[in-house]
Amino acid sequence: MYAIIESGGKQVKVEEGQSIFVEKLDAENGESITLDKVLAVGGEEAKFGAPYVDGASVTAKVEKQGRHKKIDVFKYKPKKNYSRKQGHRQPYTKLTIEKINA
Repeated sequence: MYAIIESGGKQVKVEEGQSIFVEKLDAENGESITLDKVLAVGGEEAKFGAPYVDGASVTAKVEKQGRHKKIDVFKYKPKKNYSRKQGHRQPYTKLTIEKINA
């Protein structure tokens, strides 16, 4: 059984036992959270929502909070003596899917 969920403006296909990275959520390590924005549930019968499936949810456990690797943003304009260097690390939450409730 699988589900397609929406989190942080992105859609992710998940199955039970799978680990995923989503945009940072307000939750502590080891805490269980419920994701209610389920777009579709598949398996023996597929259910599709408009936009969300009624009564469907996904239970996940927060494994850790962290930040991705650093990316460098470099802006440069030739002949104008302009350059700017900036770094960015995007925060994330690692989730392990425990149960899909359809």
